[in-house]
Amino acid sequence: MIRIVLPTHLRKLARVDGEVTLDVDGRVTQGAILDALEARYPMLRGTIRDQVTQRRRPFVRFFACEQDLSHEPPDAPLPDAVTTGREPFLVVGAMAGG
Repeated sequence: MIRIVLPTHLRKLARVDGEVTLDVDGRVTQGAILDALEARYPMLRGTIRDQVTQRRRPFVRFFACEQDLSHEPPDAPLPDAVTTGREPFLVVGAMAGG
C-alpha cells in the first residue's frame, strides 16, 4: 500500500480525511501513483497535473523521504520507503508571493 498525503483543498475535493492509501500495479513511480489516485478519485483529474500533457501543475510539488521529487521524471522509480509504505508520498501546494 502506497501512502499519499494531499493538501487540504484536494482532500476536501476528494472528500477524504487524512492520508490516502492506494495499491499501485507494477513499478511505483510518480506517474503510476497519480494514475491510481485519479482513477480512484476522478474529481482530482486536472488538479495535480495537466490532463493533456500529464505535466505537474506549476504550483504543485512532490516530496518523499525529505527529498523534493518535483523535477524528477514521472517514470523514475520512487524510494523504497515509499514503495513499502514506510514513508508517504506528499503532494504539496507550493506558495508564492512577496
